[in-house]
This record gives sequence, structure tokens and C-alpha cells, in this order.
Amino acid sequence: MHAILTSHGSTGDIYPMIGLGVALQNAGHQASFATSPPFRAEIEAAGLNYLQIPPLWSQANLAYWMGVLQSHSTPLMQLRALYRAARPHISSLIDEMDRHLQTADALISSYLFPMNRALAERHGLPFATFAFAHNTVPSRYHPPEGLPRLRFMPGPIQQSWNRTCWRLGNLLVDTVINQTIARELKARGLPQVRDFFSKPADLVLLGVSKGLMHPPFKLNPRFRFVGYSRWQASHSGKLESEILAFTRGGKVPILTFGSMVYDRPGRWMGRLVNNWPSERKLIIQEGWGRLKPPPGHPNLFSIGPCSHDQLFSHASVVIHHGGAGTTASVLHAGRPHIVVPHIADQHFFSGEVKRLGVGHRIRKSRWPELLHQTVQQIEQDPSLAERVADARRILQNEDGPGEAVREIEAFVARQSSGDSPAASRRFFAST
Repeated sequence: MHAILTSHGSTGDIYPMIGLGVALQNAGHQASFATSPPFRAEIEAAGLNYLQIPPLWSQANLAYWMGVLQSHSTPLMQLRALYRAARPHISSLIDEMDRHLQTADALISSYLFPMNRALAERHGLPFATFAFAHNTVPSRYHPPEGLPRLRFMPGPIQQSWNRTCWRLGNLLVDTVINQTIARELKARGLPQVRDFFSKPADLVLLGVSKGLMHPPFKLNPRFRFVGYSRWQASHSGKLESEILAFTRGGKVPILTFGSMVYDRPGRWMGRLVNNWPSERKLIIQEGWGRLKPPPGHPNLFSIGPCSHDQLFSHASVVIHHGGAGTTASVLHAGRPHIVVPHIADQHFFSGEVKRLGVGHRIRKSRWPELLHQTVQQIEQDPSLAERVADARRILQNEDGPGEAVREIEAFVARQSSGDSPAASRRFFAST
């Protein structure tokens, strides 16, 4: 089977798909990854075939648009901004995907690009989506994230409210997307987007821990919790030596905000320096926000891009933005979290960290002032370390990429045997 994977975004959107592609190839399939140029090196380093598709943005372009997204206060406004950024590239993106799909047996797309379902259907291909968060899974037992739960009402009324909220949320999201890119879709012969929440695909892979995050009730069978799919860059011997020289072999707090963008990073770093004890060590990963401490502070050590697994092995606690990928890395490292959510599902993951009892959450507007006292709270709570270790043990018994591959194989076999004899022959010949 030749599976084409596609996603756009930051490393939190790309690395899980790389992990899935590696697992597919380890299972004897061929995997190609279609995305923008900034991640070509990582994709090819993992042994996957890279397929270039628009938008042909640079790293600076990605950082600019991430800043635009952060300037909007609600998920719907952020979604509109995302599709407005993509709109000039939609037509050429569809053309390139049409060309690449001629050699494919299946298409697996990240959740935020629902037009890919129509592309797969046009080519007669099985289509699955991969979601990095589980807050978009509809159920009558809870409303969409951010809406009130009517816990004080009888069960039937709660369920009716929840179903209504999901239907309205589905309609709103579909409307926002279609108002933005319907003309481009029509020009390329594709229908408008429908059922973004409830029916994004016949198979939706949830790339989060089943043991930690699957709700305690039955879901529609199209939504499958498979576990985290992770890929990491190679360890750096040079960086390891530098970190050990700074920490002297001890564990220190590590701050990393990944792809979050700051207009005035120096001002934020100044606030941190004014509120962080001069005798306390802290490692700061600069990230897209260029959060580099000012000179003259030997207790603060700045680093660039690197493997989370390598970096977090030196952490006493990890301060992060609550991105899906970083949250997964901290859970796997068995370290406490301090989450400073900035946008979108980061607020949801900060809630998950709190629910699991593995960390604390602080507001973005005040994190430089609140950081040290929050680190102290974590250090003074031995029960938190026990919960962190318990969560890590659960993750060590899960095989997210392997489970995802098994789900895809079964799904493609079912689809191909009924709908496309030629695709079925190609699939079984490759397995």
C-alpha cells in the first residue's frame, strides 16, 4: 500500500504524522508526506518520501501566520484566519494533491483540512483523518469545549443540550470554512465542506493516549483512540555536553513555548529576569518566539531546536504552552507540567493536565511573575510526582503508531475489498 500523509502547521502537526509514516513503512508499506518545504529535512531524515505542496512558505512565513492566529481571541476567528491565509494557495494545493494521489492507495490527512476527503473520493481512495486533540469528538455526554455543561439538569435535558450544541457548532464551523474557500473549492470541482465535526472521515485516528484520555463512555466507532504517535529529531552530543556543563548533572526547570510568537520577546524576558531568582537555574528554548534571555545572567541557559526527549531528560519541571506535541513529550518524559496556554486547543490540554493531576496552569499575561512560585508549589507536592509517574507507566504500555497502522490496514482492506478491486490488489500485494 502506498499511503500519502498530509498536514501543515508547526512541529506539533508534523512530527506525529512523521511517526505514523515511519510505522507504516516498518509494517511493509510505502509512505509519502505531502506538506510545505520547511519540514522537508525532517521528513527525509525519517526515511519518508517528501512531496511538495503549497503553500510554499518559509519558516518566517509560518511564524508570521502563527502570530496572526494568536491575535484572535476565539477558535472560530482563528479558524477563519487560518483559511484566509490558505485561500490564495487552495487552488494550486488541490492541483498538486490531484497529481500526487494518482499513485496512492490511501490518503491520511490531519484534521484541519476537510477538503481532502472530497479529493480522496474523487480518486476512489480510502480516506482517514488524524487528530492531535480529542476535544473535537462529538458525544451526547458533553457539549463542545468551552460551552457550559448543564450538570444541574436531568440527564435527558443535558443530552439534548449537548447534541444541539454539537449540531450548531458543526454548522458554524462548516459555514466559516465555506464562506472563506467555497469559491476555490468550486473552481476545482469540489463540494463545500460538510459535517466537519461529526463526520470528517469514516476513520478518525485520535493521536492521544487511550489509557489517559479516552472518555468513560461509548463513542461513534469512526473515532478511534490509538495512542500518541511521536517522532523525535536525533540526539546531539554537543548539546548534551553543554546542558550537563550548565546543570552539573542536576535537574532544572525548562521553559519551551514552541511555535508561539511574541512581538516583543525582550520585554517578556525582562519581566522574567526581574522575577526569577538569580541563584536558580533555568533552561529556555528560544522557539519561534525568540525568547532569549539578556546577557549577564549565567543562571539562564538558552538553546535552539532539539529533541524533546533529550531536553526533557534534564528537566525537573517543564513550562510549556500546552501544544499537543509538547504535552505528549512531557507526559512521556515523566515530568510535571506548568502550562501557559496561548491559543486554541492549548487551553483544552491545560485542562487535561489539571484533570490528570500532573501539573499546574498559569495565565499567559502573568507567567513571568507567577512562574517561580508555581515551580515551588510543584516541588513541594510529592503526590504530584506519583501521578506523573503513573501516567508515564500507562504510556509505556501503549503503541500509538502500531495501533494506528493496524486501524489503517483494517480500514483500507474493508474499503478496498468493497469499492475498488484494483486498489485491493495493490494493498494486499504490498502487505
